[in-house]
Amino acid sequence: MSVNIQLEWTPNPSTLKYVVDRRLLASGAVNITSKQAAEEKSPLAVKLMGIKGVMAVMVGSNFVTVSKGDEGEWDELNDAVMATLDEHLGAGLPAVNEEALAATRAAAGVGGSVEARIQDILDAEIRPAVAQDGGDITLDRFEEGIVYLHMKGACSGCPSSTATLKMGIESRLRELIPEVSEVVSV
Repeated sequence: MSVNIQLEWTPNPSTLKYVVDRRLLASGAVNITSKQAAEEKSPLAVKLMGIKGVMAVMVGSNFVTVSKGDEGEWDELNDAVMATLDEHLGAGLPAVNEEALAATRAAAGVGGSVEARIQDILDAEIRPAVAQDGGDITLDRFEEGIVYLHMKGACSGCPSSTATLKMGIESRLRELIPEVSEVVSV
């Protein structure tokens, strides 16, 4: 069964977002930045990272974000990525292993009331907006007033991610949660 794939450019010139007409994950995202992680988490990422030049893959609810390295050129990579997505998803194969999904859900269960409030704001306001650009942001931890976030997909290495982090996310979290003094990327 053929897959409808829409290509979207992201603010990060090294990353493209491929929106598909299927549900890949119920929520959240799985970020894969090495071939070893791909083998553990995602049969789709294994195939995509087998394409010369692909350095990272993030699987979201209905999209896949692909990041290229210096040796990759979008003119060549795009055709191979589109064909791989169509073949894999068209065959009805899973994008992510069920074990990886369970681990991602468990990791998202951060503790503490401030962390819970931060997570709620991230999930309700920030992550949906960032996902539109092919990225994701997840909470690592909250310590001594500092929120540590993981930038994933198009957000990782994006030229505008620092501005988004400081002017957007940090100001919003400080506005709603007085205990937050700073937001940093890990």
